[in-house]
Amino acid sequence: MINITADYGATVRSVDETLLVDRNFDMIKRDISANGHSAVLFYIDGFIKGGELQKLLMFLVGLDDFGDGQPGAASRFAAVHLPDVEVDVTTNGEDIVRSVLGGCCLMISDGFAGEAIVIDLRSYPSRDTQDAENDRVMRGARDGFVETLIFNTALIRRRIRDTRLTMKYVSVGKESKTDVVVAYIDGKADPKFVSRLVSQLESIEVDALPLGHQSLTEALCRRQWYNPFPKVRLTERPDATSAHLLEGGVAVLCDTSPEAMLLPTSVFDFLQETNDFYFPPFTGSYLRIIRMLVFASTVFITPLWYLLITHSAYLPEWLRFILPNELGSLPIIVQLFLTEFALDVLKLASLTTPSTMSNSLSIIGGLLLGDFAIETGWLIPEVIFYMAFTAISNFTQSNYELGYAFKYFRLMLLALTALFGVWGFAAGLIIILVLLLTMRGVCGWSYLYPLIPWNGRALGRLFLRKKKRKKESGGS
Repeated sequence: MINITADYGATVRSVDETLLVDRNFDMIKRDISANGHSAVLFYIDGFIKGGELQKLLMFLVGLDDFGDGQPGAASRFAAVHLPDVEVDVTTNGEDIVRSVLGGCCLMISDGFAGEAIVIDLRSYPSRDTQDAENDRVMRGARDGFVETLIFNTALIRRRIRDTRLTMKYVSVGKESKTDVVVAYIDGKADPKFVSRLVSQLESIEVDALPLGHQSLTEALCRRQWYNPFPKVRLTERPDATSAHLLEGGVAVLCDTSPEAMLLPTSVFDFLQETNDFYFPPFTGSYLRIIRMLVFASTVFITPLWYLLITHSAYLPEWLRFILPNELGSLPIIVQLFLTEFALDVLKLASLTTPSTMSNSLSIIGGLLLGDFAIETGWLIPEVIFYMAFTAISNFTQSNYELGYAFKYFRLMLLALTALFGVWGFAAGLIIILVLLLTMRGVCGWSYLYPLIPWNGRALGRLFLRKKKRKKESGGS
């Protein structure tokens, strides 16, 4: 660890050894001399604004001295000679290491009397804000979060110009020391929830967060790994994040991740979409109800169809059209599982295919495989129809984890129905209900709110998009 002392040579050697200056080509050490006084700058190439650094160096080499060597010299030097926006005087070696590795510039002088100055000249490599890839809208804003934390907080502050908007900083990871921000509006967010969340973030003991929010989610939600329901809701949209904050929610932003974690989270939150709020209330309510019904049907449609055709004697006459004319070469339960896995194969193939070919590959591959499977007798048309409906319906909501949770439940219902018939189907429904009831959100929040605990007004707003009033904040 860096040891800042009044001995200039010892301090510089301590920084050299800690930052491994002689081993890292991008760790720059720049010595400056003026009238017998010495100073040195440490920074990482690629993180510093070149033009700003050049102006600083031209200014420093024109000075007569770099501090008078008396107590408080560094603070006086920073106040008089450093016009940069963010300048910090410190003696804490750990803070210095984190700042330099985070992109700041460290200045040490023989006249600073055992102190150091950290100058924020950072300019992280980043892409321009653009339309959110996984949360697109037909109408509305086209800006989305990027991998740079400070840009993301600025996108939120652009929409919420309220002095109560609070950005609480937390450093997570022993090695990565990833910058994490907890955003909330003081007076609207539940203070107990915010305090519990910040304490939980500060107590996380992990080496690094290499995968951004996914690593952070796994660190926060270590229990109930067997429950496939998604633990948190993520969005790439600053307008949806701002609306969530205005409704009293909390957002967690993680550096290097182009998403915001919206907390607290319940299962009903995943069935809302930003598009609902960019249309009039009647249209938004219609789209929301259709989405909920269609997506919920993906769990039950194939298991229920299989249950009905295996107990065809109990079918009324008006429902007998669902019975297949042919059974195919394979048992129907095998056909259903085979098609489920084939859909995932096509999805994986489209993900790793170049973007210019991915759409055509998925469509052509699905058509060719489906037609060939029917002709050879592997599959029957009814299986293709129901699985195609299921695959298309999964795209009515944007959360991949919830889609796969429903897929696992559908496979479980199919397996139990094939083994135990009606009793197996009923047992599968009970298992799904138990997993929902026992699921707990981050910091113990109820996963079934506003159903449990009951809040009729909030529950009604989940299904019906109400007209925005003067004193209300709308959002998703």
